[in-house]
Amino acid sequence: MSMHSVSLIRDKCKGCTACLKRCPTEAIRIRDGHAVIRSERCIDCGECIRVCPHKAKKATYDDFSALDRFRWKIALPAPALYGQFDNLEDVDYVLTGLLGCGFDDVYEVARAAELISEYTRCYLRRSDIPKPVISSACPAIVRMIAARFPTLCQNVMPLLPPVELAARLAREEAKKNHPELTDDQIGVFFISPCPAKVSYVKNPIGVEKSAIDGTLAMSDVYFRLVPVMNKITTPISLSRTGLIGISWAGSGGESSALFNDKYLAADGMENVIKVLDEIDNGNISGLEFVELNACSGGCVGGALTVVNPYISKARLQSLRRYLPVSQNRVASALKPDSVEIPPDYLWNVPLKYTPILQLDQDISAAMRKMSEIQRIRGRLPDLDCGACGAPTCLAMAEDVACGEAEESDCIMKWKDVLRKVDPAVRPKGDEPK
Repeated sequence: MSMHSVSLIRDKCKGCTACLKRCPTEAIRIRDGHAVIRSERCIDCGECIRVCPHKAKKATYDDFSALDRFRWKIALPAPALYGQFDNLEDVDYVLTGLLGCGFDDVYEVARAAELISEYTRCYLRRSDIPKPVISSACPAIVRMIAARFPTLCQNVMPLLPPVELAARLAREEAKKNHPELTDDQIGVFFISPCPAKVSYVKNPIGVEKSAIDGTLAMSDVYFRLVPVMNKITTPISLSRTGLIGISWAGSGGESSALFNDKYLAADGMENVIKVLDEIDNGNISGLEFVELNACSGGCVGGALTVVNPYISKARLQSLRRYLPVSQNRVASALKPDSVEIPPDYLWNVPLKYTPILQLDQDISAAMRKMSEIQRIRGRLPDLDCGACGAPTCLAMAEDVACGEAEESDCIMKWKDVLRKVDPAVRPKGDEPK
């Protein structure tokens, strides 16, 4: 059973339908005046957290007390973390600050991102893969493809996301430098900008088990870091990343690192779905790579960040001026045609289509329900108002056919009934002739 990082605070929910209308997988319903999240449909994109005016949605992540379970604690800061700080000219202030917050070591996710960029270029040169190749870095996007776009599952690049690779490399480095440590004494904690990556640790994609031991919210870490960083006069030289790795924090950063102009980068769930629809329908040609981010602006727009994503991107743009292009290169990168992707950098669990709506295990029964859905939908007003508690009239018809709602829940149908019973409720100009 999947474990989710997005949940509802029922007492705060007013049933306003803001989240209902924006959920990309129609995972939310309004029942008895409150939102209900259907776990089998949820991809933990965090869109409901961003749009809820009553702060009734929350992300679940680890507390700092989780560090106490381990003897050696390693922080994995996402590159988006650097964009949270104003006037930051040296990443080492952040990394040194993390050591002051209780960590024993730091391994930048941006380092692994630079390696993934190298191997992505290698992967794109293959002639036996479907194009365009879709990035696998955003778990919310990968889960949505698996749920809504079955024909595109084969297009998703089967490379580990940078955060997973960073966790493996950090653990290997710690064991090499400290041979006295055992695996269960080393705790690897990712500082996450979004709930989707929190869920990735619990339900990894492409691998059976994640090398990450826990996830901390970037917002929590930020408020711990600020007072510590203010006391630092001379930071420790810890950063081992360049412009390419830092650029992964914003939309288009992964694509620009490929040195290939046949790419497309889109962010925000509504834009992403439109792009996927176009690719699925064969309306986009000539592309080799597609970078998609569930959050507006990229990872800097995650629901667990502090700063406006566009301000964060501007700060990162200023920070990158002082960095080399890359500090993490594949040993054989000087001869790109000879570069081979190590097997442990690839998925060992293939991506499979997991439909969000399965009407019935029996095909005949499912076909009957499908016909019933179409009949019910034909009787509904097709307004997609959301007043019934479902996001669209089609979703309402599906709920009715599956026994989860009544056709009488439709407000517009109730109005029709009332107008027949009491002519006084008829709108002006609609009197019977």
